[in-house]
Amino acid sequence: MTSSQYDQPYRGGFVGSAHHFALTVYFEDTDTAGIVYYANYLKFMERARSDMLRAAGIDQRAAQEDGTGVYAVAEAHVRYLKPAKLGDDLLIVSTVQRVRAASVLIHQRVMRGADDLAAGRITAAFLGPDDRPRRQPRDWVERFQQLSED
Repeated sequence: MTSSQYDQPYRGGFVGSAHHFALTVYFEDTDTAGIVYYANYLKFMERARSDMLRAAGIDQRAAQEDGTGVYAVAEAHVRYLKPAKLGDDLLIVSTVQRVRAASVLIHQRVMRGADDLAAGRITAAFLGPDDRPRRQPRDWVERFQQLSED
């Protein structure tokens, strides 16, 4: 079997300090009316945040495996503005709003073209192997500060 460019997963990337992650709404994302089920916006945002960390040079898997720690969502606030529908091409734009010692606040917009469909503010806490908050690695904090809107 020959390999091609299509054998690799899609990756988003940074446009300035904002991370862009595109996706298409599939049938599995919708309810019987063809409208995206509300909880799936959280899935879309999670994919975009995970990709943002990867693009920022943060290896969550290695940090988990070596006992450094992991991110866990401590708070999620989502405002739904307009429905996304089956077949829509969406863009999730993620920006770092605030960096603290043991957490990061990320603002995310789910967009269809120029229309905002949903807006989320997610607080990701950094947890040690004991599941308690701990300081984020210094180089991660510095990277987030470079990307921060503060």
